Amino acid sequence: MSRKTKRFPVHGANPLWQLYQTVSFWKVVKSFVVIQIARYTPFLSWKNWLYRTFLRMEIGEKTAVALMVMMDIMFPELIKIGRNCVIGYNTTILAHEYLVDEYRLGEVRIEDRVLIGANSTILPGVTIGEGAIVAAGTVVHKDVPPGAFVGGNPMQIIREGIEQQNEEQTTT
Repeated sequence: MSRKTKRFPVHGANPLWQLYQTVSFWKVVKSFVVIQIARYTPFLSWKNWLYRTFLRMEIGEKTAVALMVMMDIMFPELIKIGRNCVIGYNTTILAHEYLVDEYRLGEVRIEDRVLIGANSTILPGVTIGEGAIVAAGTVVHKDVPPGAFVGGNPMQIIREGIEQQNEEQTTT
């Protein structure tokens, strides 16, 4: 499973050096200010409102984005987070990556009822399936199946079918 990113080759200096040809300076400034305010905001509903209103991110109802979460500053509108998710402390969610000869953009989709452990990094172009659990400190470099428990760097599937197991225990 490779990440779903779109590649943009550049010529001359590396793409980070050419940053403001890629994205507006004022968009980066606005995103930076909003994200920094949200990182320290203790009220989850206010934080989600900031993301939705000023950054055009999709954030589902009852989703909890913890303190110090770092959203992509340049392309936050490519981040989609479902309902009733928990995004752990100091997690980084990236929708772009700048390399030496190109930059890549990819939508990050986190489906409903996903738990992302603290200090994780989500790379561009991945989907984390419904009910998945990402262990703390994980680098999510590929898609995560629904109901899977993943962890590590590089990320490994530790167990699949977590969601079904929880539902079966509830019904018995």
